Amino acid sequence: MSTTTDDFTRGVEDGLRLSKRIYFGKDRSVAPPKPLMSMEKARRSLYPVSPMLYAVIFNPGIVDNPDVPSYQPHVHGRCDPPALIPLQMNGIDIDVDCCLDTAFVTLTGSWRVHCVMGSATCDCRLAIPMGLEGSILGVEVELIRKSYKTQLVVVDEKGDTENNAKPEDGGFLKPHIFTLTIPQVDGGSNISVKVRWSQKLIYKDGDFTLDVPFSFPEYVTPAGKKLTKKEKIQLSVNVGLGTQVMCKEPSHPLKEQKRAVGKLVFLYEAEVLSWSSSDFVFTYSVPTSNAFGGVFLQSPSSLAIDQKEMFSLYLFPGPDLSKKVIKKEVLFVVDISGSMKGRTIEATKSAVIAALSKLDQEDSFSILAFNDQTFLYSSTLELATEEALQKATDWMGMNFIPGGGTNMSIALDQAVEMLSGTKRSVPMIFFITDGAVENERQICEVMMKQLKNQGSELCPRIYTFGIGSFCNHYFLRMLAMIGRGYFVAASDPDSIVSRMEALFSRASSTVLLNIAIDGLDDLDALQVYPSVISDLCSEGPLIVFGHYRGGFSDTLKVKGLLADMSNFTIDLKVQRAKDIPLDKILAKQQIEHYTSQAWFLQDKKLEEKVAKMSMQSGVVSEYTRMVLLETVQVQEKQASTSSGTKKGKKESVEIREKVEMIKVLQRVGMGFGNLIATVENTPQGYEPKLPDQAEMLVRAAGNCCVNLCGKCCCMCCIQACSRINDQCAILVTQIITGLAFFGCFACCELCCGGD
Repeated sequence: MSTTTDDFTRGVEDGLRLSKRIYFGKDRSVAPPKPLMSMEKARRSLYPVSPMLYAVIFNPGIVDNPDVPSYQPHVHGRCDPPALIPLQMNGIDIDVDCCLDTAFVTLTGSWRVHCVMGSATCDCRLAIPMGLEGSILGVEVELIRKSYKTQLVVVDEKGDTENNAKPEDGGFLKPHIFTLTIPQVDGGSNISVKVRWSQKLIYKDGDFTLDVPFSFPEYVTPAGKKLTKKEKIQLSVNVGLGTQVMCKEPSHPLKEQKRAVGKLVFLYEAEVLSWSSSDFVFTYSVPTSNAFGGVFLQSPSSLAIDQKEMFSLYLFPGPDLSKKVIKKEVLFVVDISGSMKGRTIEATKSAVIAALSKLDQEDSFSILAFNDQTFLYSSTLELATEEALQKATDWMGMNFIPGGGTNMSIALDQAVEMLSGTKRSVPMIFFITDGAVENERQICEVMMKQLKNQGSELCPRIYTFGIGSFCNHYFLRMLAMIGRGYFVAASDPDSIVSRMEALFSRASSTVLLNIAIDGLDDLDALQVYPSVISDLCSEGPLIVFGHYRGGFSDTLKVKGLLADMSNFTIDLKVQRAKDIPLDKILAKQQIEHYTSQAWFLQDKKLEEKVAKMSMQSGVVSEYTRMVLLETVQVQEKQASTSSGTKKGKKESVEIREKVEMIKVLQRVGMGFGNLIATVENTPQGYEPKLPDQAEMLVRAAGNCCVNLCGKCCCMCCIQACSRINDQCAILVTQIITGLAFFGCFACCELCCGGD
């Protein structure tokens, strides 16, 4: 766990403890949550599972009830890291729009700074947990005389803003939790927040499931008498396929407002005494047992970056297709270089063991570990019997010992060679690494040639798994696309097992192979993404998009191989995307694909295109930065002359808004890897230790002495001191002592920031 996340959990823990100082009379005091069984569970419970706002407290002396100040014993010192006191929530409202496989969420909430005295101010930190593959789209904050909002801009790489951006200012605390700091909020004031994000619907066994974080802890309920509060959920569903929709029992009592073919609108609105204690979950399905889907066309708007026509193909497997299980040949290719040491290699070993345990006995497997060289569990694939799995577990215990460098080429070449020539089962390579190497583009080119040369055979599928921020996520994404697989990332060792299980489960649910699309040959200027079409899995739809010129036919034919290696064909109807914002739905996927292509081709024009798309759609990219804009209401006095009077002068007050960019936030993209950290075998989560104040003081003193000795000869000093009398020596000593005192005071002020 990184220092930032550690600071967050410690801050919330201190904040809940500090909130006991707040007195609300006999009605209620703010009580922390009940302690859990273990420290690990207690830490996990402090991460936000719903939209939250925290008061950032450096000086505990300002913590008090802003309405009725109470006697508080004086508190010495400061909170480091700052305490985070959860603010009380006054109202919450979410509006969810589900289109095809994506949900767009708009959350509007109101919080009150109930824990800071009215004469003081504090920063407030917003935390927004999002659902599956969540992507932040924008934040707006309203206060009494000022407001804030986020915006994406292109920032010069050579600018100094990169060094000034701090993690606590804003960014992703975890891959699904976005945070933003709102500066200088008055104690007792109300804060209105509007947040927009997108997330994917969960699709499995024919069911679409929406899961929006909406579970609030008890301590955000306003203190005092039990007054009713309003929470509201509005939901619209557009399947887009011109078919009926069947709904299952939702988590909250929704009332149906409107129903049409493929479209539904629901509303939940209630006066409650305590906030929702469960996430908002809604499940629906299309009543068909077979595979289904469609092709949607959309003309570009006048503001679109690409002025060609857009199309998107969606194919869902359906319940019947999902029941057919494929036979697998699995090879785990695991990085055991020096940077994998510690919890990373232990979590990776546990993840591989968990994946092996899910193999059927008819499946076969092997394991290949690599650093500067390769280590093979078995030169031939073995059936996944209990005895073989136990032997593999013992082998990993002896061979998963981190050390050496990172040679990906030799490992991937050996893996593809081992799995080539398969006829009746699907070969799968699970490539796991935490680093980046210099020849990544060359690796992609070699893999393209090797897999293409296998022709119509079942070439190996490559599923890539990246750990931490030092690996190149776009290389791994490109490698997975070349191998018809998928890419998944784990941000830290704690999430390796769960993320690996998700990747292995999706790969194991493959139901349609070697997919090809007929009917696109007559189009002009055709661009199709991904260029190599992935396999269809029962845990998610197949999505292909692109741009074209010309006329589309009425249907497209999709072909592929089923799990039993028989042929499969389906005709998909082509239709105009009415009431479906295709450009919004595909924005994140387009940006990720174009960024991978821009990295691989080193195409600057494509990078510029991604940056423009990012700013237009609000979806973050590698080539844009998120900034925080402040709008302040400024009062200006103006003199005006009134007709008919001699003096005739009076003052009028004009209120205007002043907009200013006050912060450039840290990069929120995944990144292109860190070659230096990989070469140096830097472990994940490592951050250079900053010198403490004593070390800084010694260094400052040392630098002073170096500067002094550079300008003054020591022998001259000795000779001069030997010629002065005792009284003069005492005076000089006193003067030097005084100067030393002021010098130390200046050093302390410089090092400690005046504290």
